[in-house]
Amino acid sequence: MTTITYLEAIRQALFEEMEADPRVFVLGEDVGAYGGAFKVTAGLQEKFGEERVIDTPISESAIVGAAIGAALSGLRPVAEMQFIDFIACCFNMISNYAAKAHYCWGAAIPIVIRGPYGGGVHAGPFHSQCVESFFLNTPGIKVVTPATAADAKGLLKAAIRDPNPVLYLEHKYLYRRIKEEVSSDVFVPLGKAIIRREGKHLSLVTYSAMVHLAMEAAEELSRDGVEVEILDLRTLSPLDEEAVLQTARKTSKVILLHEAPRFGGFGGELAAIIAEKAFEYLDGPIMRVAAMDTPIPFGSPLEETYLPDVKKIVKAARKLMDY
Repeated sequence: MTTITYLEAIRQALFEEMEADPRVFVLGEDVGAYGGAFKVTAGLQEKFGEERVIDTPISESAIVGAAIGAALSGLRPVAEMQFIDFIACCFNMISNYAAKAHYCWGAAIPIVIRGPYGGGVHAGPFHSQCVESFFLNTPGIKVVTPATAADAKGLLKAAIRDPNPVLYLEHKYLYRRIKEEVSSDVFVPLGKAIIRREGKHLSLVTYSAMVHLAMEAAEELSRDGVEVEILDLRTLSPLDEEAVLQTARKTSKVILLHEAPRFGGFGGELAAIIAEKAFEYLDGPIMRVAAMDTPIPFGSPLEETYLPDVKKIVKAARKLMDY
C-alpha cells in the first residue's frame, strides 16, 4: 500500500478505470492540459489523449448534456463540474432526464458527475455550497460523499462502474489535507456505511468532511468519559438505513451532523427515519448540528461562524447527555 492524498486517490481511480475500460472518458472545463482547477485530472490527457480527456466550453449544461448523450450511445462519461455549485445550471437535465430515463423507457445512463463541494476555504457563496439535498429528493440519482482517501478512490471506482447516474461530491477542503495508505485494488460498494469509531453513550451520524470534525469532538468528549460512536454514511442515496438504525438502537442518543444548512437538510430526513423506526430505543431528542440557514459568507471569521465546528458538536453532545 502507498500513502496518498484524497486528491491523488480520485486521480488514481480515474486513471485505473480509464485503463480498464475504453468506454470511460472525462470531460469538463480545463480538465485537459491544465489538469483541472484543482489538478485532479493532471496527466490524464497526456496518458489517454484529447479524445478521452475533453476540454469543454464554460457551460455546465453543455457538459452534462454531452455526457448524457454519450452514455446513451454506450460510453461511460465522467463529467467534472469545476465547482459543484454550478450544477444548478443543469438541474433540469439531471433531475428530469438522467434520473428518470431508466424508469420511463428502460435506458441506462451510466454517467458520473463529480465536483468539489463544501466550505472551509473561504471561497464564498458561489463556490462553497453543499448541494446534496438538491438531489436527494430526486429518485433515480445516487449520491456519494467520501471522507477518506481510500473511500475517495474506492467509491469513485464503484460509481464509474454503476449503470445509473451518480453524483460524486468530493470535498475540496480534504483534497490535500487528508492522506492515508490506500491499497491499489480498493473498491467500496455504493450504499454501505461504516463505523469510524465505536462508542456506547451517543451516536454521531455524519459524512464527508464532517467525519473528521466528529472524530475530533469524540476525542474531546472521551476525556469526560463519553464514548461516542461515529457512523460515516459514505453514500447518501442509496442510504444504508439499517446502519443508521443500528447505531441509534445501540446508544439511544443521536446527533446528526452535516455541513449543509440545517433547514431542509439531510438531517431532517434521517431524524424522521429514526423517529419512525427506532423511537422506542431513544433516551433523548434527536439533535442536529449543521450550518446556518444563510448563504455562505466569504470572510474567514464569518465562514467559521457559519460552519459546524468541534465546539458546537461538543456543546450539543453535552446537552444530549443530560437527558
